[in-house]
Amino acid sequence: MSLSNSPLRFLAVSASALALSACAAVGPNFKAPEGPKGPAASGYAMKGDAAAPGVRLSPDARAAGPWWQAFGSPELDQVMAEALAGSPTLAEADATLQRAQQQAAAVRGAQLPQVDLNGSAQREHINLQAFGFSGFPGMSLSNPTINLYSVGGAVGYDLDLFGGRRRASEAAGARADAAARQADAAYLTLSGNVAIQAVRVASLRSQIAAAQQVIAEDRRVLDMIRAAQKAGAEAPSATSGGEAQLAEDEALLPPLQRDLDSARHQLALLVGKSPAEWAAPDFDIARFTAPADVPVSLPSELVRKRPDILAAEAQLHAATADIGVAVANQYPDVRLSANLTQSSLKPENLFNYKASGWQLLSGVTAPIFHGGTLKAQRKGAEAEARAALARYQATVIRAFVQVSDVLAALAADQQQIAALKRAETSSAASARDAQTAYRLGGGTLMQVIDAQRTLSRARRASAQAEGQRLADLVQLYTATAADWRSTQTAAR
Repeated sequence: MSLSNSPLRFLAVSASALALSACAAVGPNFKAPEGPKGPAASGYAMKGDAAAPGVRLSPDARAAGPWWQAFGSPELDQVMAEALAGSPTLAEADATLQRAQQQAAAVRGAQLPQVDLNGSAQREHINLQAFGFSGFPGMSLSNPTINLYSVGGAVGYDLDLFGGRRRASEAAGARADAAARQADAAYLTLSGNVAIQAVRVASLRSQIAAAQQVIAEDRRVLDMIRAAQKAGAEAPSATSGGEAQLAEDEALLPPLQRDLDSARHQLALLVGKSPAEWAAPDFDIARFTAPADVPVSLPSELVRKRPDILAAEAQLHAATADIGVAVANQYPDVRLSANLTQSSLKPENLFNYKASGWQLLSGVTAPIFHGGTLKAQRKGAEAEARAALARYQATVIRAFVQVSDVLAALAADQQQIAALKRAETSSAASARDAQTAYRLGGGTLMQVIDAQRTLSRARRASAQAEGQRLADLVQLYTATAADWRSTQTAAR
């Protein structure tokens, strides 16, 4: 076999090995877990749960545009745009995604041939006696000083006969996909938190307005008592009950104001601003429109669109591919490499053919004894895949329970609001009747105070229930993975 033919034969053998390696990849192939089947796939409610009003299960529940626009609040739209553009949480999620994508690209790049260029220039004083040259009798040799210039390149390639590198690339790609789904979850969570805090601000402002209205009525009752005292219809001590009721209702304002300030500060945090440099809008509960019809994905569809479920599925995919990596490590590994070097004592001769030297190499590494390490790593990867499957299943069940809880809460909200509205109407009528009777001398001061206290509780409870229903609607949208994307965020 001539020297000129040996590189060609070597390349032919390498190509055959490469073709063989393309057909094999040890370890299990990933298969996405199946969604729920049977009657349970058609709903979320447990037997005996009340139906949530306005909620419609649909095979295709994708809304047109960002979900929060269904509440018809321009202030919410504006704050949401600021949060999606400036939240540090989203910036972290985006950066984490980019890091995972680059790591996946790096792993994919390791599958390709690796090419390196090298060069050197050195000056060397050679010790000839170290090589056995001491000269001849009557003649001495002097150690020469030379310059040596070299330039060359090297190519290396792992044949990946058993697909270990391909499985590693598959795992890295799956982890990048998980990071993408986690970024989606961060966007969905942020939009939900912004909407909940906005509704909380509106609800607290409504509760404060209700308390202020009650306080104003307390003062009118107190004025009425004082007028009765002047007319001699009441003892001087009669004002004590009215003043006590006024003080009790005034004491409701500071805690409500404290909660309102906290909600406004939380909005600033979600937007990515400090409270000193950003002010939350004065959200009004009347400017929120509760959607009359809310399409909700079926359970079989929810597992294919909710970000945390998709992230858990991608993690399971990565864990499955890691098994293939561990299995491949138990088999031989074959690498091909080639080197070309140009060396010369003078720079002008560096690229002459006589200054060239090359090597074609192949090497194989086969594990013989590793003290059980490789086997333990494979079993550990298999155990991690089982754990990833369990986490996926737990994530799915947790998502279904969350949706069920929200639907049950909405059903209770509707019943509570209807009852509180009736109570508020009845309490307001009772308070007016008690005041009228008292002015006409047909009622007692205690009846007026009791009626006023009942009205105060009914108004505050009604305002709180309205806010709770809106908050539960927000949670329904986020629990069912409603679309959060806009033109701006989709571009990002």
